[in-house]
Amino acid sequence: MSSLFLRLATVVVLLFTFFTVGKSDFDSKLVFSEVSRKIDLSTQLAKVSTSLTIKNGGDSNTRYFHLSIEPSLVDKLSYVGVMGKIPDEDESSLTLIEVDFKSHRETKFFKVELGFPLKPGESFDVTVEEVFVHAMTPFPTKITQSEKQYVLFSGNHYYYTPYTVKKQTTTVSLATSSVESYSKLKPTSLSDNAITYGPYVDVGALSANPMRIHFENNTPFLSVLGMTRTVEVSHWGNIAVEETYHIKHVGAELKGPFSRYDYQRTPAPASIKSFKSVLPAAASDVYYRDEIGNISTSNLWTQEDSVELELRPRFPLFGGWQTRFYMGYNVPSYEYLYNLGSKYILKMRVIDHIFDEFVVDHLTIKIILPEGCRDIELKSPFPMEEGKREVHYTYLDTVGRPVIVARKTNLVEQHIQDFELHYSFNKFLLFQEPLLVFGAFYLLFMLVIIYMRMDFAISKDEANESRMRAACLTEEAQRLLDRQSGLYSVYSDAILKFKSSKDASAFANARKKLDGDYRSISNQISQVMTSLCKEQPGVSEKVTDLQRKEGEKKQLLDAAISLAEKIVNGRLSKQGYVESESSNKAKRQKLSAEIESLAASL
Repeated sequence: MSSLFLRLATVVVLLFTFFTVGKSDFDSKLVFSEVSRKIDLSTQLAKVSTSLTIKNGGDSNTRYFHLSIEPSLVDKLSYVGVMGKIPDEDESSLTLIEVDFKSHRETKFFKVELGFPLKPGESFDVTVEEVFVHAMTPFPTKITQSEKQYVLFSGNHYYYTPYTVKKQTTTVSLATSSVESYSKLKPTSLSDNAITYGPYVDVGALSANPMRIHFENNTPFLSVLGMTRTVEVSHWGNIAVEETYHIKHVGAELKGPFSRYDYQRTPAPASIKSFKSVLPAAASDVYYRDEIGNISTSNLWTQEDSVELELRPRFPLFGGWQTRFYMGYNVPSYEYLYNLGSKYILKMRVIDHIFDEFVVDHLTIKIILPEGCRDIELKSPFPMEEGKREVHYTYLDTVGRPVIVARKTNLVEQHIQDFELHYSFNKFLLFQEPLLVFGAFYLLFMLVIIYMRMDFAISKDEANESRMRAACLTEEAQRLLDRQSGLYSVYSDAILKFKSSKDASAFANARKKLDGDYRSISNQISQVMTSLCKEQPGVSEKVTDLQRKEGEKKQLLDAAISLAEKIVNGRLSKQGYVESESSNKAKRQKLSAEIESLAASL
């Protein structure tokens, strides 16, 4: 019995603690003395800007307050930020920390740090910016090609907060002045395209009163269902960015068939023909393609601080229609990559400006780093889910390049912020790829040399080997004949010198040396010719004729020497020498031409 009593007592204590903690978290005697809320519904996004005057009505200092989100819009929240002016400082962003209260599961709460102690009786002004996606639903859900689009927005007449509000007003800005219906909580007024609710006084904590507005909104309801942004970093000076898109018109669906003729004649207010992206100023080599190929219906403008790219799909987009494409560009790495020694920091945007008032339901960002990077750490400007790291292989990679993967949902223009990726990289690894190229070419050339030098035939081809040997012998014979022809020129020079100097002793010495060289070359030629006849018996007749003519040429040379000795010794007249020498020279030239012809025909 006592055991049961203890258990019941424990449960009571826990329940008491649970409800006490949930209540005391807001029991700080803070009050909102004035709230001015502006809801902008002029685009596909619901933008809420709220000016708060916070007063400390307690008897102790406080350094924070709690910010709550409207329960009906909590799952559509994309961005929330708080700006405030701390005393003696400029207006700056305040720190938000999401907190969880078990007694209020229906919404989200954020703890906002003021950055200074708010004393009792003092007030502090802050501005809360909230952006909600898919907060407006088409009604009717289907329209014809030329019909206007009407949407329905549901919210709260009161500013949803865990504190008492002394006075509050809400102004709702619409896309047009065409309002089908709107909820009324007095005092309420409609002026052109703006609805004003309030002022309401002494509104209790967490008060709710349904707001409902049905109005015309033909602005582009274009949503990026899925986007993959790939950033490939190269330490050779370039960063390549490629983005893959899956875009859908999430407005009222097209009812009935599409008529190109009617589309050209009658405006289709809810359709989307094109949209404009804004790229970094240093972007180059921009391309825009889909599965079919390059999409030429695009325009590019270079501005001083950006590059504007107008993207025009292959067909206009109506409600429910989708398109897929990808685009990319290059930027220089020195604008985004910083290093100190082997430590590197990559600082780039998480997302670029895709189009005005864009919505990205699911973003996957992949950062491909050079091979060999280590100690990788990603620092994002807002919470992102970091996925399992991958490995990417491309040209000349060995172990692959590390890929950092991060994901985020419900992104809007306020998420165009920079991330930081810290990593280490050994600069000597820059030479890895050039050395691989050098080694590959070296190995290729060595294999070619080995292939050309080695005989991979299983059996020898005697005829082919005989032809190869004959070709070598013929080449050797040509070389020896050229040397022999050169000796004839030296003989002629020695004869001319002898005739002019009449030095018989010097001429005899020179002739003795030349005769020795001639005999050596003649013996070599004879040996080569003999081997050539063995390899190619068919050339034996030409070889015999060649040797005979060579002997005749040598005899004519000896006769020319004899004539030179006679003219020097005075045994022959000058006139007789000239006639005999001319005849001898002509015969030698004729024999030289015949010898060259025979040698070429071998």
